[in-house]
Amino acid sequence: MAGPRPLPRRILHLAAAIAVAACACFPAPVSGIRKDIGFIEPIMCRSTVQGRHLISDDNGYVCSALSINPWSHCCPTAGDRFSCQGCKHDLQCCNSYEYCVSCCLNPSKTKKEDVLKLKVAKPVTAGTYTNIFDFCMGRCRHSSASVVHENAYASDFHHCFSVQQNSSGSTEPSSVSKLLGINVVVGRPGESCSLVCKVRGQSCVPSRLSVLNKCEILQKYMRCKSGCFRSLGPDQPAEVVDEAPTSLNPGACLYMQMDERLTCDGSHQHTQRLCPCA
Repeated sequence: MAGPRPLPRRILHLAAAIAVAACACFPAPVSGIRKDIGFIEPIMCRSTVQGRHLISDDNGYVCSALSINPWSHCCPTAGDRFSCQGCKHDLQCCNSYEYCVSCCLNPSKTKKEDVLKLKVAKPVTAGTYTNIFDFCMGRCRHSSASVVHENAYASDFHHCFSVQQNSSGSTEPSSVSKLLGINVVVGRPGESCSLVCKVRGQSCVPSRLSVLNKCEILQKYMRCKSGCFRSLGPDQPAEVVDEAPTSLNPGACLYMQMDERLTCDGSHQHTQRLCPCA
């Protein structure tokens, strides 16, 4: 029995032509993409939202709330960067929250390596700051160190970012910034701080007694010629007068070893108190 008949030559040529045409219409798949082309990520900023009129972004610019970019939340870069307008450089305190944040972001004023080691608050369980912007936003807000009598600012410059690190790693406002708006007065022998301030038409500020209750502060306002010693007494911080009995160590400065016992009302006939008045 004869096998299948071979296809005519013209049919083979037609099939080959169709195959070539199909290849021309459908190009080979792309095996890769160009690596030098990518999507441009939009620039985004973090910004403060405390003020109704001014805003500071994490690049250090301050602008009006109406001029901030609604998409990126960035301030225009036409203004001054790291502006310290309305700030006292020696105290690192400002009269505006937004300018305080902007000034604080200046690398020459705030060191990143120092900030990232500081704790957010006093408790041991508190975390640390993750970046300088978080630190500046937190430090520039009001704190108990900014007010007197619980309802009044100690000074117009009540937004401060200066930090003093203590042995536990927590952050404390410097003594200088804590005494903004406070009149430090040396009383006469036997006077309480309540009386010392009242005579001057002011009131003793109990929350600032702990600031004065340090040897370096006592030595700044008093002679302390016989040294500075830890003690216990409602009349402290104070200096023992020269006329006091020898047993009381005349000329010595005394600070209270327990801050929680400090009071404006204590007095002693042989000491002169150091008082915070406002």
